[in-house]
Amino acid sequence: MSIILKSAKVINAESKHNGTKQDILISEGKIQKISKSIKLSNTKEIYIKNLHVSSGWFDSSVSFGEPGYEERETIENGGNVASRSGFTNLLLNPNTNPVIDNQSDISFIKMKSKGLITNIHPVGALSVSSKSKELAELRDMKKSGAVAFYDYKKSIKNPNLLKTALLYSQTFNSVIMSFGQDNLISNNGVINEGVISTKYGIKGIPNLSEEIQISRDLNILKYTGGKLHIPTISTKESVDLIKKAKSNGLDVTCSVAIHNLIFNEEKLKDFDTRFKVSPPLRTEKDRLALVNGVKIGIIDMVTSDHNPIDIENKKTDIESSLCGTIGLESFFGALLTIFNLDETIKILTSGKNRFNINNTKIEEGLEADLTLFTIDSNYTFSKSNILSKSKNSAFLGMKMTGSPLGIIVKEKYIINE
Repeated sequence: MSIILKSAKVINAESKHNGTKQDILISEGKIQKISKSIKLSNTKEIYIKNLHVSSGWFDSSVSFGEPGYEERETIENGGNVASRSGFTNLLLNPNTNPVIDNQSDISFIKMKSKGLITNIHPVGALSVSSKSKELAELRDMKKSGAVAFYDYKKSIKNPNLLKTALLYSQTFNSVIMSFGQDNLISNNGVINEGVISTKYGIKGIPNLSEEIQISRDLNILKYTGGKLHIPTISTKESVDLIKKAKSNGLDVTCSVAIHNLIFNEEKLKDFDTRFKVSPPLRTEKDRLALVNGVKIGIIDMVTSDHNPIDIENKKTDIESSLCGTIGLESFFGALLTIFNLDETIKILTSGKNRFNINNTKIEEGLEADLTLFTIDSNYTFSKSNILSKSKNSAFLGMKMTGSPLGIIVKEKYIINE
């Protein structure tokens, strides 16, 4: 089917049409024509007041649950949530039961996501069962479609394991991901170690636990070479460490979770478990350093770090509650509260190249990979905006502007009504 987007404002810095309103004809999976006015019979016209279009959005850290935690989220519904939230590509974490740590597991994810509009790129576990004892089947998982390797939210306890992974992964050109937390220093902490944890007598997680792990990992990377991605950093010193590593020529990238850009540790003073995340919400000084790190390009990606948790494991006391918040549905609106539109779209479309995912621009003859959105809507984010099975959102009650409207990927599309 041919589709014409009518009078859509193009937000794509790499396109010659950037900032202009255009009709866009999509047929046979490609952008066939971009013009001020296109009129054709037997085509589906999409006209939405103040329609905007950009290259497809990307999220580098998403969790669903299937297999094993289907009560939290399934691949089918999670993929639909991602599509309606504007994401054409995402990395799916391996924190399932069992952990995604072999070739057949990757094939299962690819098979289950085959009919979805959003492209799901599985991340394989770095170590067997994510226990940091022995490397998983990295090369075999790569052959089956894994784009990176990561023990989700678990530190690599054995430095030799990271060294071996970075050396080995160079033989098949893949990315190794390492979570920045030294468990001996974090020592089962619950929230950020600071004023709130001290005042209420809750065991804290010091900044040092992240920074010493990242420093270790960067030194290993300097020795081995390879490609290292450090997901969801949370402190000012972490930004500085990565800035220095990049200036020294190390092949390292990093991301930050949207909730660490929006909130600080003050959100935990009432023990609201929606704000219990990993890494924890830090001080305002750290938050501002993270925002600046995104703006100047030291932080390469912002992620929703979407992590559905069932109500039994979330709505409980602060020490027993599992870490995590959902974030796909609120990602765009939250970004627009701290960044302008051009910055927001740059953030949402960055990071694909790191994982060898094609990042197309909006030009004639290129494959259709588009996100549709509006910046006119003003609303308070509520449960009615949540499509995920789990509702553990830190963003409930937040005032937002701007809404995703859907995506177009090759011949497939989904438009929110």
